[in-house]
Amino acid sequence: MRIGDAARASGLPVKTVRYYADIGLVAPSGRGGNGYRDYSASDVRRLGFVRRARAFGFSIDECRELLGLYADRGRASADVKRIAEVRIVELDRQMAELAELKSDLAHLAEACAGDGRPDCPILNGLAGERR
Repeated sequence: MRIGDAARASGLPVKTVRYYADIGLVAPSGRGGNGYRDYSASDVRRLGFVRRARAFGFSIDECRELLGLYADRGRASADVKRIAEVRIVELDRQMAELAELKSDLAHLAEACAGDGRPDCPILNGLAGERR
């Protein structure tokens, strides 16, 4: 199938599919006689795999490693679990950071009168000013 069909089937934009092919992450099975990239059902499954892995926040390199493990029927599931557990720790760190940011922004919003005056604690806070 052509790149547009593969993109639709995998849930990715064409530009992303082309990028993944260019970096060798998920390359098309070949090229048709017309020179167009030709994607197989297996290619589309790998594209969907990468889309889901990226949604979990895995890096391109991690996706490359996961794809390698996915293709290796002799893999140890412990190798896959290790990668997932490292990502979970990173997600926990990011969630804590986001919770702190939310708290800080809520405090700034609470301090803002939201009236017609120009003084704004939110803008002051974003500028790093303390009042």
